[in-house]
Amino acid sequence: MSIEERKRLAAEAAAELVEDGMRVGLGTGSTVAHLLPALARRALQGVRYVATSPETELQARSLGLSVEPFRTLQALDLSVDGADQIAADGWVVKGGGGAHVREKIVAAASSRFVIIADDSKLVERVSPPIPVELLSFGIAATLARLAPARVRSGAPPSPDGHVIADVLGPVDDPAAVSARLDATPGVVGHGLFEPAIISTVVVAGPGELVPFSPVSEGTGPPE
Repeated sequence: MSIEERKRLAAEAAAELVEDGMRVGLGTGSTVAHLLPALARRALQGVRYVATSPETELQARSLGLSVEPFRTLQALDLSVDGADQIAADGWVVKGGGGAHVREKIVAAASSRFVIIADDSKLVERVSPPIPVELLSFGIAATLARLAPARVRSGAPPSPDGHVIADVLGPVDDPAAVSARLDATPGVVGHGLFEPAIISTVVVAGPGELVPFSPVSEGTGPPE
């Protein structure tokens, strides 16, 4: 089974978690691209979707899904997103697509945050690079504080117009790195997602879903 088929398997499993009338956050990336047609095929009623990137919104709308701006909704029932790394201790790295700040906002607003991935994303420990979204103002000074770090070559701006970069230093203690990035002026957000925000991880291997549970079901943000 190919990587794309594994992504599709995980995405279709997550699509079954969506029910009529839910408020659902849609992530960004190649695995979520398999989620959207799976949701469209289910023809659910009254679902209100929020997209984390223009690309996801465009694809979702083309499939007939009802996407609205994330302005008036204060909470979501469920959000589904992919990952770049899923560590055995529950830490997740996201941001390959440059929408990690929006993805984290949507995840934090969701009663359940579900990660979907193929088994190539499973790692023993988180490792660099860690994606960051930066203000362009004073960016040289910000990069110096984050060193070693570099602007991502050829990357377009984030959905909100900020610079996408990667921090290249060690990640021996993800919680400490996360706290340092959060405290650095000029950093809008970063791609380290702590275990507490994640409710469920759905991973697909060759021909089947892979049992993987670094965190307990339902440990995500309360309603």
